[in-house]
Amino acid sequence: MANRYVKLDRIPELERPILIAGFTGWNDAAEASSLAVGTLNDAWEARRFGAFDAEEFLDYQSTRPQIMLSDGVTRTIEWPENALSATAPSLDALGGRGAVLLSGPEPNFRWRTFCDAVAETAKELGAEMVITMGALLADVPHSRPVSVAANSQDPALVENLHLSASRYEGPTGITGVLHRVCAEAGLPSVSLWASVPHYLPAVPSAPAALALLQSLSVLLKMDVDTSELEETASSYQEQVSVAVSQDSDLSSYVQMLEERFDSQVEGGERNLPTGDDLAQELEGFLREQRHDEE
Repeated sequence: MANRYVKLDRIPELERPILIAGFTGWNDAAEASSLAVGTLNDAWEARRFGAFDAEEFLDYQSTRPQIMLSDGVTRTIEWPENALSATAPSLDALGGRGAVLLSGPEPNFRWRTFCDAVAETAKELGAEMVITMGALLADVPHSRPVSVAANSQDPALVENLHLSASRYEGPTGITGVLHRVCAEAGLPSVSLWASVPHYLPAVPSAPAALALLQSLSVLLKMDVDTSELEETASSYQEQVSVAVSQDSDLSSYVQMLEERFDSQVEGGERNLPTGDDLAQELEGFLREQRHDEE
C-alpha cells in the first residue's frame, strides 16, 4: 500500500469488504458511535492491522497519550491513533463478505489529507462501501426509541436504497468531510446518525449504540451479538428514569418531549427502510458497481 499516511503491520485478505468507521469527539455524542464500533470489533473478533500516522493528524495536547503500567512496574505510553482492524476474510455474520473497522479520535489537523487517505486505503483494500456511524445531541426523550437517520451524498444510493440526501447546512465533523471525499472518489458511502437526549451529554448511551447497530444490521443484512449491549441499554433506561423522576423540572421537561415525540408519526421518523428488500437492493447496487468496474 503506497499511502505514506497509513502504517500497516500486514495487508488483510478480505472478500468484498465494507469499511465501517466511528470517531470519538464531536461526531460521538454520548459515546454512541464509538461504543457501536467497539461492539462490532469484539463481536467479530477483528484484528488490528494498521493505523494512520497520528503525528500527522492528532494534537497530543487535545488528545493526550496515556501512561500505562505493565505488571505494576513497567511504565509504557499508549498513544492515541486512528486504528484499522479487519475481520476474517469471509465473515458469516456479513454474508460471506469481510469488514474493515476504522476507529479513533476525530483528527485535529489536515482533514482533507486524512479523508483522502481513508478513501484511498478503502479502495486499495477493495472496499465496496464506506459506512460511518455518528451521534448528535437532540431534543429527544430517553424513554422513547432512538431515532436513526441514514443519508448519502451518492445520488445512486439515495435513489436505489430510498435514503435521504442530507439537507443539513452548518458546522460539520470529520464524517461530513469524509463522505464528500468518498463522493468525489466514486466510492459509495452511507452515514448513520443516532439522536441522543441533549440533557444526557456525558452519559454513554447504550440505547443509541444499539440503535446504530440495528440500523447497520438492516442495511447490511448482518448478524452481531448485541446481548451485552442490550442489557446495558436496559440498565441505562432504568437508572436515567429514576434520576429524572427525582428532579421535578427535568421530569416536566422530559414529559413535554415525550408528548411531542408521541404526537409524531408512530415509531418516530426513520429514513432507513427495513427488511430484506433493503438488503437485496444494496446487493444489487454493489453488483452493478462491480460490473461497471470490470
